[in-house]
Order: sequence, then C-alpha cells, then structure tokens
Amino acid sequence: MHARPRTIPFFASLLDECSSTKSFQKLKQIHAKTILLDISSHSFIRTKLLSAYASCSQMREAHILFSFASRQPTFLYNCLIRAYSSLNQLSESLSIFHHMIIAQKPFDISTLPPVLKSCGQLSHVTLGRQLHGAVLVNGYSSDLSNNNSLISMYGKCGELECARKVFDEMPVRSYVSWSAVMTGYEKVGMAFQVFVLFEKMVGMGMEVDGVTLTTVLTTCSREGMVEKGKEVFETMEERFGVKPGLEHYTCMVDMLGKAGLVEEAEELVMRMELETDEALWNALLAACKIHGKVEVAERVERRFAGRA
Repeated sequence: MHARPRTIPFFASLLDECSSTKSFQKLKQIHAKTILLDISSHSFIRTKLLSAYASCSQMREAHILFSFASRQPTFLYNCLIRAYSSLNQLSESLSIFHHMIIAQKPFDISTLPPVLKSCGQLSHVTLGRQLHGAVLVNGYSSDLSNNNSLISMYGKCGELECARKVFDEMPVRSYVSWSAVMTGYEKVGMAFQVFVLFEKMVGMGMEVDGVTLTTVLTTCSREGMVEKGKEVFETMEERFGVKPGLEHYTCMVDMLGKAGLVEEAEELVMRMELETDEALWNALLAACKIHGKVEVAERVERRFAGRA
C-alpha cells in the first residue's frame, strides 16, 4: 500500500499533536496506521514517532526507533536527552549526551538546557562549567533558556557567584531567571539576598509564579519569619494571581510547626481544599513530636489513615 504525497505531512501533524498532548493511546493508534500505510520507516515520520514516544515518556519505544534510524540528527538526540531529563532519569540523560559527543553531532540551541538541568541535580559542577564554555563557544550566551539553565545549575551546585554573574550579565531576564537565582540563594541560606531580589522583582512588575513564592516561603520557614510568611501566603492569590498549591501549604505547615504553632498548622491543613500528601502530613507530625503535641498527632494520624 503506497501513501499519497499528502499523507506524510498529515500524519506528521497528528504525531505533533500527540507530542503536545502526551496522548499515548492515540499515538499507538497512529503508529499502527503508519505501519499499515508503509510510511513508518520514512525518516521524517520516524523522527516524529520518536519525538512523540519520548514526549509520552515511553523511552523503550523511543530508543528502538532511535536505533533503527538510518540518520540520527541532533534533533533526535535532543528528544531523548530532554525526555530523560524531564523524567528525572538524569544519568541516562547525560549518557545520551555523551553518546552524542562521541558521534560528533553538533549542538543546537536546544541541546544544552536539559543537560545543564541534569548536571545541577547531580551536582556535576565540573561538567557544568565545561557546558558553560560550550554555551559561549556556540554563541548561545544571549539565549534566555540556556542562561536560565546555567543559573539553575550553578545554584544547585552551590556556586552562587557564578550564578549571579550569569544573571547580572543577561541581556533579557524572565521570571524564571529571577526564580532560579533566588532558589540558589535559598539553598545556601542567604535569606537577605532572596528577599532583596523578591522585592526588586515585584517592584519591577515582573511576573511572580508559584515556584518563586515557594522559594520565598521556604526562606521564611528556614529563618523563622512567621509574620512575613503569613503575609506572603495570605496575599499570594490576590497580589500575584497564584492560588496556593500543596507545596505552599507544606512550607506554611513546616514554618508554623517550627515556631511551635502546631494547632494553627493543623487548622490550616484541615481548611485545605487540596488533596494532602505524605510530605505535608510528615511535616505536621514532626512538629507534633518536637513540641509534644500528642493529641494533635493522634488527630493527624487518624485523618492521614482515613485518606491513605
């Protein structure tokens, strides 16, 4: 069965839709149709299939398609690197990147951000510095995504001077840039810098997202700044348009618990409209244990048992 010329772009478009919606069931159906139409081995369709499987976190299928590809361009390597990084399979992400280097494939502007993410999570600062050199050599030093990834990588590795240097030299910054450098300062306990950057960010009218607010609330918890934390939490939806999520409630429970305000933390949890998770309950139970609030712990354990 031979496909008409329009068939390939049509199926490529369908596969792009599977990638964006992460619809694995639909992807399997479309893949089957490409086999019936004898176009699944077409290089363009194979590339789209690999990308779609990677987007749906089906890495075994993506690898099989990759191994059968007669050409393995940079785009295919990027798909695998990005997919592994997004799944937090960080060593696998770096392994594909290493294979890419051995195969002497050129980088493009999308290659390095997920590799830098993996370096940061694994604290591979030496490789991170080498990748920083690659960003400069390849002319990506004005690219927002590459710069944000560098800041995040250096921050996670505790190299705050390097992170701040990248941040200060950026021609354009997004709220992600601000959040990344603030998170770096929070990780090493530099609370003053977190609040200075937060106030400056707000003063400039920058968008503030849930990640940034988590960083601020975590800093408040670490520093015992209960009133500041309450102020941020209680006004975040009205002031920044961010509805409190589970991570924000967990920060508040941790902060209130450390301050000995265990009943207040319990009350906050019981008012939540969100489904709780183990991290939040553990934070509350830890506070109960530290402050000897046996009756609260018993109530919490009953609630947790009921929701488990």
